[in-house]
Amino acid sequence: MADFLTGFAFFLVIEGLVYALAPSSLKRMAALLPTLPEAQLRLFGLVSIALGVGLVWLIRG
Repeated sequence: MADFLTGFAFFLVIEGLVYALAPSSLKRMAALLPTLPEAQLRLFGLVSIALGVGLVWLIRG
């Protein structure tokens, strides 16, 4: 459970950095999201999951 909470804390730090350091880029990206096809968004999500699992596997392995 501690690992999960640590991961969630890192997620919050990274999200906070994006909002604090590049709010205009974040707004542009959010405006662009509705124009992207769902298949492309799904692919980005699956690639992100695979990269995250791979990194955890490398770090913890």
